[in-house]
Amino acid sequence: MALEDEPFSYRATADGRVMISWNGRTAHTLTGAKAARFLAAVDGVGPARCQLEMARATGNFKRGNERG
Repeated sequence: MALEDEPFSYRATADGRVMISWNGRTAHTLTGAKAARFLAAVDGVGPARCQLEMARATGNFKRGNERG
């Protein structure tokens, strides 16, 4: 699945966490300084750059055992 399909989304919570989802499932949760850096990185950027930042933030979360 390519990033052009926009598989990632994120949600910032009131307590400062950022939850990044991949195809509707939570892939990673950022807290503290990492969450603040992520939000600063995606502030005012286009959708393609936002997808790239979310992919970077999640790291290598896919291990081959997730379902479709």
